[in-house]
Amino acid sequence: MNHAASSRRFQVFSVGVLVFTLGVILWGAFVRATGSGAGCGDHWPVCNGEVVPREPTIQTMIEYTHRVTSGLVMMLAVALCVWALRAHAKGHPVRKAASWALFFMLTEALVGAGIVLLKYVADNASMGRAVWMGVHLVNTFLLVGAQTLVVWFSRGHAPLTFRGQGWVGALVGVSIAGMLLLGVSGAIAALGDTLFPSETLMEGLRQDVSDTAHVLVRRRVLHPVLAICMGALLVFMGRWMAKLRPSADVKRAATVITGLYVAQLAVGVVNVVLLAPVWLQLVHLLMADFVWMAVVSLCAAGLASDAPRAEPVAATAPTHASPV
Repeated sequence: MNHAASSRRFQVFSVGVLVFTLGVILWGAFVRATGSGAGCGDHWPVCNGEVVPREPTIQTMIEYTHRVTSGLVMMLAVALCVWALRAHAKGHPVRKAASWALFFMLTEALVGAGIVLLKYVADNASMGRAVWMGVHLVNTFLLVGAQTLVVWFSRGHAPLTFRGQGWVGALVGVSIAGMLLLGVSGAIAALGDTLFPSETLMEGLRQDVSDTAHVLVRRRVLHPVLAICMGALLVFMGRWMAKLRPSADVKRAATVITGLYVAQLAVGVVNVVLLAPVWLQLVHLLMADFVWMAVVSLCAAGLASDAPRAEPVAATAPTHASPV
């Protein structure tokens, strides 16, 4: 059963919320990359015991700005969910997507608060911080994915169906799991770059294989390896899904994924060569979010209840010439 598209105003608002969320995510990465996570001390939600910090340092202003914008995007998520529930009939997929988006926004705030209260900020190089960074990245991806689905369904796309999907269901599962694993490895690699910066490229490469280097440094080499493997896998799975579900939406998403991933790999190489400057880390993260959004769109198009299914080719029995 297809549902009507949302109003034009709701579509624009949902895109605006997604864009603002991406901005807050990038600013959060800027907080980590500049070592400003302790700018408000271990106080939360207040900053250094104050609602509005007086005579703040640069680090305090960076962290405080992130908290203010996080509060604003939370209110936008609430407004989006309320609007989705009030403006759409029961059963409309926008309602469920917006509800999940609000849920992951709430868990995003809780994870962020946990990182501050546990003091997993600034120069903390513990494995506990790495674990929390991984959890934070997974939650962020799920949040962006839910908001992407709000935009997707607001345009009148059919709801998803999971039964009887066969190989398409397996491709969706592998794509999502692979992207989450890649994202976690990227978050840990970025943390290693921030805490243990290298002066030269050769020094960084030696640190990656040194037995005496910190575990965060030794593990960051896994990210580019996973990125190359995952890129090839995504291109292959996109083409395979386009054959199984030959809709325009699936083919478009598969093409977008290929282009974005090639660009993302190029940015990643430059990021390594330039020793991960802050601005390029932000570009790399934004590209990763774009790839993730394209993967979510591909999965939604492949699982759509109205997606065309490729007809199996009937086997033809060989013909034999009759003897004369």
